[in-house]
Amino acid sequence: MMLIYSSIITIKKISREWCVKMPRRKFDKKHVIRELVMRLKFVLYEPRWTIIKIIGKDQKSTNEIYEELKSRGFLIPRSNLYYYLSSLQDMGIIELAGYKEEKGGAPEKIWRLKTTCLGVDLLSGELVSKLL
Repeated sequence: MMLIYSSIITIKKISREWCVKMPRRKFDKKHVIRELVMRLKFVLYEPRWTIIKIIGKDQKSTNEIYEELKSRGFLIPRSNLYYYLSSLQDMGIIELAGYKEEKGGAPEKIWRLKTTCLGVDLLSGELVSKLL
């Protein structure tokens, strides 16, 4: 079990689902939804959302993601792509599927989606993530 503490919420990994429990204060459901939007809004903004769509149900290498982003008009430095991939991985949305070794260079990372559904249980106020 992994616990991450912040001043606002506690995140627990329970079996194959992530649950976010709100502290025991007087919060209405609007606050829970507002908190969800604040926590996950970075996923909805570009180019992270496009990265999620590029990976889809397949596995993609870092270079394939970069080239696809370029073809869709995202002219970002490769270092920013590594930052976006790392933030999506930290949030539990994508995971490292493996490495692809090329001629003599460093192995390239292969990525896949780890979750396809994020939501809030309105009765308990928990954030639920359905994992693949």
